[in-house]
Amino acid sequence: MSIAKTHFGKTPDGTPVDLYTLTNADGMVAKIATYGARLTELHVPDKNGRFGNVILGFDNLQQYLQPEPYFGATVGRVANRIASASFTLDGKSYTLAANNGPTTLHGGLKGFDKRVWKAQPVSGSVGSVKFTYLSPHMEEGLPGNLTVAVIYTLTDHNELAIEYFATTDKPTPVNLTNHAYFNLAGAGSTDILGHVLMLAADRYTPVDDTLIPTGELRSVRGTPMDFTCPAPIGSRIAEVKGGYDHNYVLNNTGGALALAARVNEPTTGRIMEIHATQPGLQLYTGNFLDGTLKGNGGVYNQHYAFCLETQHFPDSVHHDSFPSTILRPGQTYRHAARFAFSAQ
Repeated sequence: MSIAKTHFGKTPDGTPVDLYTLTNADGMVAKIATYGARLTELHVPDKNGRFGNVILGFDNLQQYLQPEPYFGATVGRVANRIASASFTLDGKSYTLAANNGPTTLHGGLKGFDKRVWKAQPVSGSVGSVKFTYLSPHMEEGLPGNLTVAVIYTLTDHNELAIEYFATTDKPTPVNLTNHAYFNLAGAGSTDILGHVLMLAADRYTPVDDTLIPTGELRSVRGTPMDFTCPAPIGSRIAEVKGGYDHNYVLNNTGGALALAARVNEPTTGRIMEIHATQPGLQLYTGNFLDGTLKGNGGVYNQHYAFCLETQHFPDSVHHDSFPSTILRPGQTYRHAARFAFSAQ
């Protein structure tokens, strides 16, 4: 296992950005930049032992500084959407930026994906790098000084583990995730409609026209939302208005790492299994990719990637029946996800 640190560029205000490259004994490679604590590349073997990058991204900082759809980023302080760009907590109202129609998406105008994080290898570990960020009180309209840590670990079993931690000095909503765009055939190579997906979720949260949950937890049975049995992602996508961009209610409710999803790409034989501790998993099928972005794998057209974001349910601040996203002083937010790769 090796960890290498290189210079990735500077932000417009001159802040240096570093890139950490983790390589395991099998040759699997994960690259993570301090800008957004984001995955920029993830190279895994196929059934013939050939390595390929399986996430969408760019090979230079400049493209990440332009408008882009959160490729590989750590998103927060509140991932996903908040309705009406506002919420009330302990009797006090907070107004946020509406950066996605009438809603707040992925932390607002300048969320965690656009911040430069501090980073250093974890002492005593074989292949871990810890990224930290202090989100000050009222950043993007959210209360409390929030101290955040994200630890990326690459194992010799071809697993990428991501652990999230946060503490606060005032009550505040927190929902962190990674926004990697996967294509197990290789980034930029083709669409992902033939990928075979299984989700360990019997229910999902239906949404309105602004992609805000209605509050219902609806069964997937007999609908195009059903991936309890493996099915190609594209087999029923035409029946879903706009494509998949929905939160699934994972069957695991114990808070321990449990299987959330399994994806197989038949051509390369690559398999990805996701284990998670969170109650939800957002499936997004690259509906808004339109060929205007060209990255380290080529042109990124519609449905050229899928996202499986381990998370709390969207807009939880407005739904008392959803698992709470409120973190209070004295508590520690913890969240773990593990992405295991194999081929057959």
